[in-house]
Amino acid sequence: MKFMVTWRVHPEKRVDIMKHWIGLTPAQRADCGEGVKMIGRWHNEVEFTGVAIVESNDTAALSAYLMQWNPYMDMDIAPVLDDEESAAVGKKVLNG
Repeated sequence: MKFMVTWRVHPEKRVDIMKHWIGLTPAQRADCGEGVKMIGRWHNEVEFTGVAIVESNDTAALSAYLMQWNPYMDMDIAPVLDDEESAAVGKKVLNG
């Protein structure tokens, strides 16, 4: 399953998270742990918000990855579909 994760960094943690983030190597930034694949991540650096699309069939692994960021930010997570998955659901709904 694919999930959309949105976040907002706590104002008092902005400098801490910036220092932590820039200290990570590209490989470390891409590593979401076993069972979680990063599809893509986009940042609004001015507002300290962003969105990521991740894929996982293991909610415990996904929770473990996301919880490491909890001290720095609030997150929302929602399951999402790509274009083809969404079209297939639409066809099922319309065709009964």
